[in-house]
Amino acid sequence: MKFTTAGALVALTFACAPVMAQTVEQAPAPDAADAGDAIVVTGTRERSRTQFETIAPVDVLPAAIVKSSVSGDLTDNLAQLLPSFNVQRLPAADGQAFVRPATLRGLSSDQTLVLVNGKRYHRSALLGTRGAQAPDLASIPTLAIKRIEVLRDGASAQYGSDAIAGVINIILEDQPGMEAFAQFSQYYEGDGEEYRGGARGGVPLGDRGSIVFTAQYDHSDATSRTRQRPDAIAFQDANPNLVVPNPVQRWGQPDEERIRGAIDARYELAEGATLYAFGTTQSGEGVTDFNWRNPVGTGSVYNPSSAFPGFSFNTLYPVGFTPRFGTRFSDLQANGGVRGDIGENFSYDLSGSFGRSRIAYEMSESLNASLGPDSPTSFYIGELEQREFNLNADFVYRLPVGTAEPINIAFGGERRRETYQVSEGDPASYAIGPGAATGLAPNSNGFPGFSPDIAGTFAQTSYAGYVDVEWQPVTILTLGAAGRYEDFSAFGDTFNYKLSARLEPVRGIAVRGTYSTGFRAPTPAQLNTRQTTQGLDTTTLTIFNQGRLSPSDPLAIAFGAKPLTPEESTSATAGLTFQTGIGFSGSIDLYQIDVDDRFSQSRTFAVPASVPNPQRFTSISYFTNDFDTRTRGIDAVLSYTHPLAGGRVNASIAYNYNQTEVRSGTTAAIPNETQRRVFEDRLPQHNGTATLGYDIGGLSLLVRGRYYGSWTDVSGNATGELFQDFGGIALFDVAASYRFDDHFTIRVGAENVFDTYPDEATNQAVRGLIYSRNAPYDTDGGQYYVRLGVNF
Repeated sequence: MKFTTAGALVALTFACAPVMAQTVEQAPAPDAADAGDAIVVTGTRERSRTQFETIAPVDVLPAAIVKSSVSGDLTDNLAQLLPSFNVQRLPAADGQAFVRPATLRGLSSDQTLVLVNGKRYHRSALLGTRGAQAPDLASIPTLAIKRIEVLRDGASAQYGSDAIAGVINIILEDQPGMEAFAQFSQYYEGDGEEYRGGARGGVPLGDRGSIVFTAQYDHSDATSRTRQRPDAIAFQDANPNLVVPNPVQRWGQPDEERIRGAIDARYELAEGATLYAFGTTQSGEGVTDFNWRNPVGTGSVYNPSSAFPGFSFNTLYPVGFTPRFGTRFSDLQANGGVRGDIGENFSYDLSGSFGRSRIAYEMSESLNASLGPDSPTSFYIGELEQREFNLNADFVYRLPVGTAEPINIAFGGERRRETYQVSEGDPASYAIGPGAATGLAPNSNGFPGFSPDIAGTFAQTSYAGYVDVEWQPVTILTLGAAGRYEDFSAFGDTFNYKLSARLEPVRGIAVRGTYSTGFRAPTPAQLNTRQTTQGLDTTTLTIFNQGRLSPSDPLAIAFGAKPLTPEESTSATAGLTFQTGIGFSGSIDLYQIDVDDRFSQSRTFAVPASVPNPQRFTSISYFTNDFDTRTRGIDAVLSYTHPLAGGRVNASIAYNYNQTEVRSGTTAAIPNETQRRVFEDRLPQHNGTATLGYDIGGLSLLVRGRYYGSWTDVSGNATGELFQDFGGIALFDVAASYRFDDHFTIRVGAENVFDTYPDEATNQAVRGLIYSRNAPYDTDGGQYYVRLGVNF
């Protein structure tokens, strides 16, 4: 993946829309008195509900704010804007280095439902932290986004599985016009160069509709925050005739390249019938390092073997080797349907959607030690694929009953088919060669390939029906109720409901509250698949194999595994919101989310020598949902906009407090303090953002501060987990943009402008890692950028 200077110059011929200095949570348009007047479509099926009028808290992030981050990854954008949203970098963490888990309100990444234009977005094929399978937000081009609505409330009764923590609804741009941009960025350390460019164009289809296309390109070079491993230094000192790379392995962001696109089209076929279609696509690849194999300490590779007399891998890798883990990935989401009105009070929306995620893995600079001199050095590991097909019928009837507003009755049904496929890799990637009997490691070293007994296709079908009612009997009061019944082929049915109310006793000041039940259904991948991973024991510096087995695997059952069931939740939210005519608005919401039978990965079990173990597992684990948690927190937002000295000042502050408590669990899931600490301490309890912006003429200035509270690092080891506590950290971003000739904009800025780093990760120092790879913020230091753009 090379990006030439000529290519960069071509990219810089593009231009971007202006990124004005706007506040984070409730940014108003320059001529608006308050952003609470924005119409929202998430968490309500009442078509005229504004952000201020919503019964549950909804953040509205306009396109300019979403694009104010240097990163082209939407997860990074949201993590900087929403204190309750966290994302980890996870370098050298297998597939998670490229599909990074993101959490809302400290819950699992797959407990937040993602929608695009109100339709469910497909999951990634990757099973991430503790088996969570969530959508890859990075697959959506930021240039295609019109706005993002984030519902911070349980909504399973309205939308179905996964909406335990809330809903992220990404609205695509659907208006004619043209916008393009080019951007260059680099870290202060001189690495991590990133080139981004994109264009969006939309044209009207007569007076009946429009079609909008978006294309976006992103290439980023690797970063390295690494020291030479102590054992590599010792090996070099003992072998002065050899040249050992320094460092032998790299810790940082991967080399990565992505091409993304989107389309949004609508056409009025006839009065009361509009045909629509929209979708997104992504294709990309990336490479990251794995742990260095020391010729002295890696006996499972370098020990002599009677199976291969006179042969040693010292002839192939005399200074050891660092397997390189590569991935090729693609995503496709296509939606289409017809919607319209029949009469004044009845509307309909009939739609279908298809989503697909494919991830293929490769290993290079590696070997299968058990094959001896017949071993290749590069391997195709195999492919993961997630497919989803949905059919939806949604209807809304506004029943006039002589009250302040008609009763808004929404109802509908859904059929959903979810399929997961694992395709096998090269035979050499999973082979157990003749050397295995003498202690040489089988499989491709670093990441074993998918064998025929792992490969397969697994599916699940569900049918659902729902009713969602909102009623405003008097002007100051709004009531809501929703119920949803859903039946799954894998485990049976579930019913969930939601009750909500909003009271505005004084104009501009309202109290609101909700109570709901929710669920998250286990996916076919979680129900059926298994995987082998390799790691480095930080005490012995030896490579170990861990097996994550299916809950139905006989070996897993022998260690206590049981069939998976849906996670079940109850959520309560209560808050106050206000807006004024002088540009000052805000909200504060308290919440509690109880999750029973919460899904995760069991503790690790050592495999006894008496158990048949052809894969030479050091330990095994399996997916389980045998524990309960309670999450309590506070979301607070204040926003202010006001004319000042011929310009306009925008200011906001947003804060989230989030605490999770493990309430109960069986000995299989929580045998000691390890699992409790993972769920209670792995993310900061306190997060905040503050933004100050000023616009005057064509000039916009922006200063943003981000605070992350203390948290606990968790690192896997051969015999368990290691922990390290980290304190809070504050990062600051600055930017200035100037708009000239009404169409062109130049923007310069820096994120983490003071080049702040966290404390070093002492538990991982033996691997050369300096800063924790599990940090909920970027640990690569300061980064500057320049962005050019044009729009018409």
